[in-house]
Amino acid sequence: MAAGWLSGAAYGGMFVFGIVMAVLGAILPVISERLHFDLSLAGELFPAMNGAMLITTLALGPALDRYGMKPAFVAAPLFVAAALALMAATAGYGGLMLAVTLLGAGGGALNQATNTLVANLHEDEREKNAALNLLGVFFGFGALFIPFTIGSLLQLFGLSAILYVGLFLSLIPAGISAVHRFPEPRQKQGVPPRQVIAFARQPLVIAFCCLLFFESGNEFVLGGYLSVFLSRNLGADVQTASYLLAAYWGALMLWRVVLSRAMLKISGERLILVSALGVAGSVVLLVFASSLPVAGAAMVLLGISISAIFPTTLGLAGARYASHAGTVFGLLIGIALLGGMTMPWIAGRLSERAGVGAGLSIAAFSAIAIFFLQLVIGKLTKRPTPATES
Repeated sequence: MAAGWLSGAAYGGMFVFGIVMAVLGAILPVISERLHFDLSLAGELFPAMNGAMLITTLALGPALDRYGMKPAFVAAPLFVAAALALMAATAGYGGLMLAVTLLGAGGGALNQATNTLVANLHEDEREKNAALNLLGVFFGFGALFIPFTIGSLLQLFGLSAILYVGLFLSLIPAGISAVHRFPEPRQKQGVPPRQVIAFARQPLVIAFCCLLFFESGNEFVLGGYLSVFLSRNLGADVQTASYLLAAYWGALMLWRVVLSRAMLKISGERLILVSALGVAGSVVLLVFASSLPVAGAAMVLLGISISAIFPTTLGLAGARYASHAGTVFGLLIGIALLGGMTMPWIAGRLSERAGVGAGLSIAAFSAIAIFFLQLVIGKLTKRPTPATES
C-alpha cells in the first residue's frame, strides 16, 4: 500500500470537493443573470445540492467501513466532472438544478471518503487533527480555484471554459485512485443498522452532529452569499467580488497550513472555542462594513476563524470512534449537510425580504451556538467510552 499516493488521492479528492463547495456561490451572480432567476430560486439550488450530498453521505458511511474507500474515490470525481460539464452547457434553470444535484452526490462522497481515509491513516488524536487540517488546505485550494479564475479570466475565456478546466482537474484523483491499493476495510462483517442507531443515540455523537450542523450551515451560507453581499450591498463588480471571495478562501487555506503544524501542540477543544468567537465577530464586522476595504479585512478574518472548526471537530470525533470512523463520520457529515441545506435556504428567504446582510447575520448566531456546543462536548468526552465504540 503506497501511503504517499493514498494521501495524494485524498488531497486531490478534497481539492475537487473545494471546487464543489465554492463553484455555486462564485458563479451565482453570472449564471443567475444568464438564466434569469432571482435570489429566491437561487436559494432552491443549495437544498438540491445538499440533499444529494446528504443521501450519498448517509448511505456511504457504513459502506466505507465494510467495503473500503477505493470505489468512492474512483466514482465520485466522475459525478463532479459530469456536473461541471452540464453546468457549463445548460441553457435553463432545470439543467442547472440537475447539475447541482450531480455535484452534490459527487461532492458528498468525496468529503466523506477523504476525511475517513485520512483519519484512519493516523492513530493519535493530535495527529488526526493536524492531518485533517492539512487535508483542509487542499479544500482551500479547490475553493480558491473557481473564484480566482473567474475574477482573473472570466472576461478573457468565459465561464464555460473555466468550468471545463475544473472538469479536467476533477478527473485526476479518480485516475490516481484507480491504480493504487487502499487499506482493507475495518468492519468486513458489516455495520448492522442497530449499531448505527446506537451510535446516533449517544449524547456525544448528538453534540458533535449539532455542532457540525451549524458549522456546515455557516460554510454554505458564507460561500454562497458573500459575493452577492459584496455586489448588492457594497457595489462591487463581479471581478472585485470574486477577488475578495478568493481572499476569504485564501485566508482559510493558509491558516490551515499553519494549523497542520500547530495542532500537534495545541488543544483542539480550545481552538474551536476561540474560532467560534472569531467567526461571530468577523460576520458582525462584515455586515456593518461601510466600504470594500473593511469588508475585505472582515472576510480575511472570517476565513481564518472558520478554517479550523470542521476538520478539528472531525479529528476529535475520529479519535473517539476510531474503529467505526466511516459510520460515525457518515452520521456527523450527514447532519452537517442538513445544516448546509437548511441555513442557505433560510438565508435566501431572509435576504430576499430584508437584504443580504440580514441573511449573512445567521452565521454569527450559529457561531455562538457552536461555542456552547463545544463546551458541552468538552464535558461529554470526559465520560467513559460506550461499548458500541469498541
